[in-house]
Amino acid sequence: MTVITAERRLLFVHAHPDDETIGTGSTMAKYAAEGAHVTLVTCTLGEEGEIVLDDHSHRAAHLEDTLGEHRQIELAGAMDALGVTDHRLLGHPGKYRDSGMVGTPDNDDPACFWRADLLAAATDLVPVIREVRPQVLVTYDDFGGYGHPDHIQAHRVAMYATVLAAAPTFRPDLGDAWEIAKIYWVAFPKSFIRAGIEALRAAGEDTGFAAMDPDDLPFAVDDELITAAIDGQEFFEHKMDAMRAHATQISLEDGFFALSNKLGSRALGLEFYVLARGSAAGPRDGDGRETDLFAGV
Repeated sequence: MTVITAERRLLFVHAHPDDETIGTGSTMAKYAAEGAHVTLVTCTLGEEGEIVLDDHSHRAAHLEDTLGEHRQIELAGAMDALGVTDHRLLGHPGKYRDSGMVGTPDNDDPACFWRADLLAAATDLVPVIREVRPQVLVTYDDFGGYGHPDHIQAHRVAMYATVLAAAPTFRPDLGDAWEIAKIYWVAFPKSFIRAGIEALRAAGEDTGFAAMDPDDLPFAVDDELITAAIDGQEFFEHKMDAMRAHATQISLEDGFFALSNKLGSRALGLEFYVLARGSAAGPRDGDGRETDLFAGV
């Protein structure tokens, strides 16, 4: 077991490769640069992901089914861009298969993450928690942000594992008990989403995301519920490089991410959270939101 000596330790639990970069990349880069030990646990290889590069279309699940293998390479490149050296897959590579979007036949695959036994999957996370001893955990809310089965399951696994890891009587062979002080859920405030939609429309977009109303988007969170805002604008280029590393999944040539790139660091450099466990503390921004996930720890 690795001995981690960093004073501040932060654990992220995400469902698929690229989720970490889109929702929390700037936060990860910021804390890694500040000397915190940042650990990422990814629950699946994202085998069912939609491929945006024609050169890799043969990797699709219904063809060669090699996308998951390739996405491990992309994930490693993204973590290199963010300066994160500790990234792991839950259990072992490929143990839990991507469940696909909600309502698809992939949800019924016995090997998929959505169908995994909750205790078994949480038990795979317990030794990571006890080894890293993070003061702070970041994952999704109970709806998984937008209802993706793997995001919901990642939330369940992360939350259950924190309880198990803190219980001295639970599997002492997996390490000494450790209680996480603060848990945050990734959030996207409605005001920020609305600004992005307006920018898309101003740029001439009138379909897809640009045609939506933030009030109708399941992942849009009322601004008053946001408790933390991390300013990682300084690490915007690191996040963009990490997004480029996820080339089979993210296009920076058109759509929202392309516009975000053109608009600059504020579009993707600010990341928001809801405190789910622990006590909020200063410093705070002008809207009363924490500006440091370790505040009060």
